[in-house]
Formats: sequence, C-alpha cells, structure tokens
Amino acid sequence: MQIKMKLGLWYRKYLEKWIPKYSIFSLITCFLVNSAVYWGTQKAMRDAVHYDVSIWIDSKIPFVKEWVVIYIICYVFWLINYILISQEGKELWYRFVSADIMSRLVCALFFVSYPTTNIRPEVIGSDLFSKLVLFVYQMDSPTNLFPSIHCLVSWFCFIGIRNSKKVPFGYKVFSAIFAMMVFASTQFVKQHGVIDIAGGIIIAEFCFYIMNHTKVYRITERIFECLNQKIFGVTYNE
Repeated sequence: MQIKMKLGLWYRKYLEKWIPKYSIFSLITCFLVNSAVYWGTQKAMRDAVHYDVSIWIDSKIPFVKEWVVIYIICYVFWLINYILISQEGKELWYRFVSADIMSRLVCALFFVSYPTTNIRPEVIGSDLFSKLVLFVYQMDSPTNLFPSIHCLVSWFCFIGIRNSKKVPFGYKVFSAIFAMMVFASTQFVKQHGVIDIAGGIIIAEFCFYIMNHTKVYRITERIFECLNQKIFGVTYNE
C-alpha cells in the first residue's frame, strides 16, 4: 500500500499535469497495439501474395522527396495530440482510446485478408532528403498500405480535439491542416496511394462514431481503471 501511495504521489508531482493518471496505461497500450498490429501482420504475411491497389491518379502524383520531413515529424504531432486528448476528461479519453484500439484491429483484418503493396521510385542523390527517404524505405517495407495507419492516426489527432472546449481554435485548425499535410506526404514520398488515405479516414471516423454512440468503451474503461487501482491504488470512481 505504501509503494502504491509513493508511486501515486510521484506521478502526481511530476507527470499528472501533462498526462492524467487515468490515461497513462491506455496511452502506452495504444502504442503497443499499433506496433503489434503493424509489425506483427507484416511478419505474418511476409510470404503472402500482395496486391497493388494503386489507381490512375497515383501515377500522376510526382515523387517529391522533401515531403519526407512531414512524414517523419508527424510522430511528434501524434504524441502531442494524444496527450492533449488525454486531458479532455476520463469519459472522452476512454471513448477515444477504445476507438483507437478498435481501428487497429480493423486495420489488422485488412492487412491479413488483403495484403497490399506498391512500387517505389528509385531514389537518386546523396542529399539529406534522399537519405531520409532511403531511411524510411529501409525501416518500413512497402506492405500494409491499405488502410494507411499514418493517415488514420493523423486524422485521429484532429477528430479527438475538434469538439474540445479546452484546445484553442487555432490549434484545431493547425491539426486539421497538418493532418492533411501528412496525407500529402504519404503521396509525395510514395509510401501510399490515394485509396489508402480514404481508408484511413473512413476507419477513423467509423470507429470514433461507434465509441461515441455506444457504451462499448466501458469495457476498455473498466480494464484500465482496474489496472490503475492495482498500480496507483486509484478507485474506479476517482
């Protein structure tokens, strides 16, 4: 009991002003589920037949290596917005995190049932942008393209705060614009096709709608509140 109290006091002193205690384990779980779905299905479907779902407009979009900067720095955008969303209150957060986890499970179904791929351009040059693109290509194989998790998560970053009364309107506009810049980066860096963007947005909106119009999120809430109680000694209704 003393350990729980000390841990709870330490968390309240150093972290709770940024990440509410009720959200820390579910926030970590979002990252773990995302990683497990993305890398796990890639490994599982490594030897499967992959399909290219590119359409005519994809061939019209040029390769612009400079956009790799947006493709990479969006990870910071994700972290900041997920933390902001965690500060919106327990109910909204658990609805959001439930939608987030649900969306990855939907993605996993697509990744396993219909593996996708594309043809990447040859990267010529030794400049910084070329090296960054080659780094992305090396770290991320051209699979698990539909739906685009990059686009899905970026859109979640916007829809999670779009009705917020705490987040300034200007930052909401920025989040919407930056999410669309991420969409563009996936095209210019040739990591995804147009259909992949649409899939990410639709799945994000669908899962968010389900969790905001049902009580399914209560399951997630109870799981993490139980974990919070075991670690911090926090009661369910606190």
